[in-house]
Amino acid sequence: MRSLGEAARAVLLTPDPHDKRRAARGLARAWRQGRLIHQCDVAMPDRPAWPAKPELVPPNRMPRRGKGGSERGRIALLHALAHIEFAAIDLAVDLVGRFGGAFPREFIDDWIGVAADEAMHFALLDRRLRQLGSYYGALPAHGGLWESAEQTADDALARLAIVPMVLEARGLDVTPATIDRFRAAGDEVSAKILSRIYNDEIRHVTAGTVWFGRLCDERGFNAVETWQSLVKARFRGTLKPPFNDSARRDAGLTQEFYAVIAS
Repeated sequence: MRSLGEAARAVLLTPDPHDKRRAARGLARAWRQGRLIHQCDVAMPDRPAWPAKPELVPPNRMPRRGKGGSERGRIALLHALAHIEFAAIDLAVDLVGRFGGAFPREFIDDWIGVAADEAMHFALLDRRLRQLGSYYGALPAHGGLWESAEQTADDALARLAIVPMVLEARGLDVTPATIDRFRAAGDEVSAKILSRIYNDEIRHVTAGTVWFGRLCDERGFNAVETWQSLVKARFRGTLKPPFNDSARRDAGLTQEFYAVIAS
C-alpha cells in the first residue's frame, strides 16, 4: 500500500490535464476504499507539473474576454474557468499531501472530496469547450493561481484562510452573474454546468471555514481576527465587493470576517 503523501505527490507531478484529472479521481477512490495509509511522509513539490499549453501569462497580459454574449466570448470565459478548476485540483491535493498527516481522517475525507469535485468540474468545462469547437489549452491562461499556495506552504491555517475562504469564496460572488450571462445568450448547457459548480463551491467554502475555525480553537486564536490578519499578510490581492453575502453566510463565512477589510 502507498502512503497518502506518495499518492498526492504523484497527482501533483502529473502534467497532462486529463491524466491529472483521472489521477485525482483515482486518489479519492483509493482513499475511500482504504488502499492508502494515512501518512504524509514525502515532500510535496514546490510547483506542480503542468502542460505546455495553455501558455501562462501575468494577469495584466490576459486578453479581455468580453461579457460572454458572443460564442467567442463564451469560449474564452469557459476556458478561464476550466483553468481555475485545473489549478484547483492541485491546490486541494497539495493541501492534503502537505498538511494531511497532522489532521484526522475527516479532514482528508473533506479535501480529497474537494479534489475529486474539482477534477469533475474541469472535465465538464473541457467537454463543453470541445462541444463549442475549442479545448483546454487553446487560449492563454492566468499564470498567478499557484501564488497563494506558495505564500501559504508553511502553515495549514494560512492555506485554509486564503484558498477556500478567499479564492473559492470569490467564486460564490461572481458565478451567479456569469450564469445569468450564459442564460441570456441562450447557452443553457453552460449555465447548468456553472450552477453545479456553484453549489459544490458552497460546500468547499464551508469545509474551509469549518476547519479554519477548528484549528483556531485548537491554537486558542480568535477566528475572525486571525483570518483578517492572515489575509492582510498572505494574500496579495484585495477583497472587493460586491459580495454574495447569502451564499457566504450559508458557508459559515459571515460578514464579520470580510466586511471591515474589503476595499
